[in-house]
Amino acid sequence: MLKIALKSLRRRWMTQVGTFVAVALGVALMTVMGLGLAASAALPAGAEVVALNSMLGTAGGVSSFVAAFVVASTFSYAVAARRRELGLLRLAGSTPGQLRRLVMTEAAAVGLAGSAAGILLGREGAPLMARWTVTQGLAPAGYAIGDQSWPLHTAFWTGVLVALSGAYAASRRAGRVAPLEALREDVTDERPMTPGRWVAGGGLLLCAVALVGWQLGSDPGALLKRKTYTVQPMLLISACGLLAPVLVRPVLRLLMWVPVRLTSYAGRLVRANASAGIRRTAAVAAPVLVMVALTGSLLGSASTLKEAKTVESRARTGADYVLTGGRAAGSAELAEGVAAIPGASALAVADTRLTVLEEGFVKVPTEAFGVDPAALAAVSRLPVAAGSVADLDDDGIIVTEEWWQHRVGDRVPLWLADGTAVRLRIVAVMRTGTGDNGAYVTPRNAPGAKVSRIEVRAPASAAAAVREEAARYGATALTKEEWVTATHPRTNRFTVLGFVLVLGIALLYTAIALANTLLMATSDRAGDLRLLRLAGATRGQVLAVTAAESLLAVTVGALLGTAVTAVNLAAMRAALAVLGVDSPVVVPWAAMGAVAGVCAVLSALCTLLPTARALRRRTGRRRARGGLGAQG
Repeated sequence: MLKIALKSLRRRWMTQVGTFVAVALGVALMTVMGLGLAASAALPAGAEVVALNSMLGTAGGVSSFVAAFVVASTFSYAVAARRRELGLLRLAGSTPGQLRRLVMTEAAAVGLAGSAAGILLGREGAPLMARWTVTQGLAPAGYAIGDQSWPLHTAFWTGVLVALSGAYAASRRAGRVAPLEALREDVTDERPMTPGRWVAGGGLLLCAVALVGWQLGSDPGALLKRKTYTVQPMLLISACGLLAPVLVRPVLRLLMWVPVRLTSYAGRLVRANASAGIRRTAAVAAPVLVMVALTGSLLGSASTLKEAKTVESRARTGADYVLTGGRAAGSAELAEGVAAIPGASALAVADTRLTVLEEGFVKVPTEAFGVDPAALAAVSRLPVAAGSVADLDDDGIIVTEEWWQHRVGDRVPLWLADGTAVRLRIVAVMRTGTGDNGAYVTPRNAPGAKVSRIEVRAPASAAAAVREEAARYGATALTKEEWVTATHPRTNRFTVLGFVLVLGIALLYTAIALANTLLMATSDRAGDLRLLRLAGATRGQVLAVTAAESLLAVTVGALLGTAVTAVNLAAMRAALAVLGVDSPVVVPWAAMGAVAGVCAVLSALCTLLPTARALRRRTGRRRARGGLGAQG
């Protein structure tokens, strides 16, 4: 079987180019990320290092996932396209075990070669990545790649394992090919779904739904964390990828309902070809599904969370004006002067920090605000779930539901900003909201804290007086909407760059998978092209039909990716509703459309160019035969 496998690789090398490149890039990226993580371990601990590790780990995990997805999809379609060849081997006496070993041997050869190439690429690219992170301010100046070898070994064998794992299901399918398959001429996919694919796809789908339901019931705040909304979509994407042959058929009917009725033959022909080769259509749609779903889920989740924080900030700020800057910080006179304006109330907010003892032994630092209790009750609109804001005093504290202790009346052990140990009584509990909303104490429990802003509640007739009083102390008076806009929470820079890196990797893999699958599909459809020409179709009509089929598959993938995005964003919206935040979902339509457009252009090029070449080749052969006949 080794000789047969090597000969098969030499003869069908074009079908393995995409797999080789996917493995090589995956190993290269894992090498870069592994070397980067090893180098960051030598840096002193800090928030910057934690963010760098998170970015590198996320990028490495996503690259491994997408590489495995692409390799598995490529091998699955390659085995389906070689059905007659495998049937001939069965007729020649090959056993199912030998066919499985044939496919696994080819995968091992491609995996070893791709992993070796990836190690070389990654070793050269790691220093470039380190310099880039330092230049962008994502890592300290001393960040540099060392001479550790474990990331190289880990990436190499992971690449081989990914190739073998991706080919395993395909090898089992190859082993089930019957000898009579060699006699079949039709290309209709009668059983695109195997029992194993049903079990795996259905299991992943149930797991994704159950995980979201469990988190909504136990810890809805977990759905708002970056690690969750970065990793969780992969479950649903994998499930839809496995169930794609089932999902594609109804979407095809829906998309082609109008074209079939508006065209004389083209619409029916495109729908028939796409439905007959459902496995081919699903193989083209799968990488588009991955890219659109990742783009929509990651960018949409980040944007939705950012919008939720803005809505929450607007809802809990009952002030009409907010005074900032100048001598407003620490100026009790300004607050008193504003409060003296008829009809006005002023709340001075001083930023401080508390250290809470959770679970009896864990010290957790948290943000807090020192405020006057009467002014807080008059100006703020805190989302109180239990207790009363008016009960705040020097012996009390207002906490959120995310605190370990959050029952009204309980005593919380904590340390003030100056290190003083106290036990404060919980007088009110706020809803968790988007998280990290801080606690409220009196100025006595915020030693050394300086006023960061003064929130003012005043009628419109007092606007001029408020601005005049603020100007006396060099402060800026902003309306509530102006202040919310100015302090609008922005996505963390590490998160933005991490998403750019992750989505760039996914787009690259999508291009590889699309190009490889379409090149294989076009080369295997020589018979279809010949029949179309014999039926009277012109060269332009053949090109139009094949391009329409590939664009239809891309559209199906984009719609399925949009559906996955909708489910993921709906889960986040449900979590926000449970947490008491009434915020809309933000869908990144522009980014998703741009990704789908790139996939459409790529699919058209990878279909039209090989098809045009095949048609020219056949035309040249007919002319040559005609010339020889004339000479005779």
